[in-house]
Amino acid sequence: MGGGDRINGGNSGTIAHYVEVLCQEIRQTRSEDSWLETVFFGGGTPSLLSAEQLSRILDMLNQQFGISAQAEISMEVDPGTFDPAQIAGYRSAGVNRVSLGVQAFQPELLRVCGRSHTIEDIYMAVELIRQAGFTNINLDLISGLPHQTLEQWEASLQTAIALVPTHLSCYDLTIEPITAFGRQYKPGIQPLPTDETTADMYRTAQQTLTAAGYKHYEISNYAKPGYQCRHNRVYWENRPFYGFGMGATSYLGGDRVARPRKTWEYYEWVEKMGSGEVGRWGDGEMREIGRWGDERICNSKFKIQNSKFPDSLLDTLMLGLRLADGLELATLIEQFGREAIAQVWKCLQPYVQKGWVEVGSARSPSSQSLPDIGRLRLTDPEGFLFSNVVLVSLFEEFE
Repeated sequence: MGGGDRINGGNSGTIAHYVEVLCQEIRQTRSEDSWLETVFFGGGTPSLLSAEQLSRILDMLNQQFGISAQAEISMEVDPGTFDPAQIAGYRSAGVNRVSLGVQAFQPELLRVCGRSHTIEDIYMAVELIRQAGFTNINLDLISGLPHQTLEQWEASLQTAIALVPTHLSCYDLTIEPITAFGRQYKPGIQPLPTDETTADMYRTAQQTLTAAGYKHYEISNYAKPGYQCRHNRVYWENRPFYGFGMGATSYLGGDRVARPRKTWEYYEWVEKMGSGEVGRWGDGEMREIGRWGDERICNSKFKIQNSKFPDSLLDTLMLGLRLADGLELATLIEQFGREAIAQVWKCLQPYVQKGWVEVGSARSPSSQSLPDIGRLRLTDPEGFLFSNVVLVSLFEEFE
């Protein structure tokens, strides 16, 4: 759900129209699964939605697909964008997990990254979320911000721990060159922290959070026992999922697909879908009917990736190695064949020797031959820290 101004959705005609079109898209999508086990409201600022609008979307999903009684229903919210009645309304509508976009606990860093909330807003938001009855709460933090010091990062981690969330997501700042932020700040140039400092920030998060009882279960994510994000594990385990709304991505039938990112294009696409000019999921052979920018529209699907492998080995590796659990070798061999996995193992040998990759707990196996059993995974923290180096090697090998 994309956000614009910060007016509540119940008072905004623009948001109300967007919800109408979104529900139309859901209604026109053919169900391929018996139940939805997870639902995630993210992107933009979903907390601009009124409780009634969110409830309507959930009702439409339940009507079209069915939502399991045990489903994890998550919602991203920003501090300062909701009041007690609104967050209580989300809880009544069925949301049972909240992800709060904290980012930092220093006012000057919040200003640097363009956040409109204050430190007081963060504490008030956590209090309101708990008063509404939520027990599954994630806090988002960002490291590597301009002017950010290691001491500030340590303070943010300790402050977050003191708020006792069940889950913490710690992301390293990603700078997109095409954005205003990217034009202002260049990687590796002050006031951005050095690579050495951001690496120390990563190691500090791992040490601090695991010592506080959080399991480092994915490169950027930590959870108390029983509180790993079920929805995000769907992505990392390369399982199929639906996506709805402007810019949303889906993974169905072996295709990774996306909808238009511009409002008018998304609205026009949903209209074409309803009139039959764009096919629905499962309507048969793909057919190109036009272009939105650089993305082709094929049978209601915006193709954004073509891999050499159906249910791609590359996708499985790139996603599964993000998890601390890694990937079961026997399953990989069964799914993709011993020859392909032996090629993977050969490609990873330099990183096995560096101690970044392991099978089970064996970081330096005596033999370079492919093991028959064990879980292939990145080590924590060094393997995770240098994951991009490992994954780029795999990408170059197979793509």
